[in-house]
Amino acid sequence: MAAKVFGNRLGLAVDYARLLVTDGVVRGLIGPREAPRIWDRHLVNCAVVSEIIPIGASVVDVGSGAGLPGIVLAVARPDLSITLVEPLARRTAFLSEAVAALGLESTVTVVRGRAEDVVDGPPAGADIVTARAVAPLDRLAGWCLPLAKVGGRLLALKGATAADEVAEHRDAVAALGGAAPVIRLCGEGLIDPPTTVIEVVVQTRPKPPTRAAGSGRDAGRRSGGRDSGRGRSRRG
Repeated sequence: MAAKVFGNRLGLAVDYARLLVTDGVVRGLIGPREAPRIWDRHLVNCAVVSEIIPIGASVVDVGSGAGLPGIVLAVARPDLSITLVEPLARRTAFLSEAVAALGLESTVTVVRGRAEDVVDGPPAGADIVTARAVAPLDRLAGWCLPLAKVGGRLLALKGATAADEVAEHRDAVAALGGAAPVIRLCGEGLIDPPTTVIEVVVQTRPKPPTRAAGSGRDAGRRSGGRDSGRGRSRRG
């Protein structure tokens, strides 16, 4: 599976996997039980999302954590320009070290902050905004849609609850300037189950969100820490 997804960049993916199961575990970004299943639950699960990202796109990965999916996409797709947005210092330190170790400095930038804090900065106006296991769709749209250009897309890696989230939060997404959410399946015929992605196209320029006390904490929770357990990482 990995060879098909990463192609001639497989060696780089192996180097990143090694970082995740060593430093990532020691520093609490990846749970110890995730190490034996780092490929199917994390790397390949994220990499297949690249099939719905156009060539040469700019990508902002919100709440990047251990770099899932941001670094994975950078490894699989050297044509992408990727910004990793992460609020926690220990995670941004790991991300910066990983980017340097993998030689990705020319295509990947690490920004410490919450999505709502960087909406007026260089990451804004992206073609694609990604997020994996960060928050429910209504809050996620509020954080992520302002970072995308009109016509850009939010790609939220989700799981079994994706259809329920779409039904529940459709109106909230519309109020934020997003088109009707669409569920996309990535990696069909390659991985089982395929990766479930909720896609939202930005139709109008959304207003930046006002952060309530404590609400930004979810934007820093990513797959790769405690949130990378079986339920969330496999499904989304």
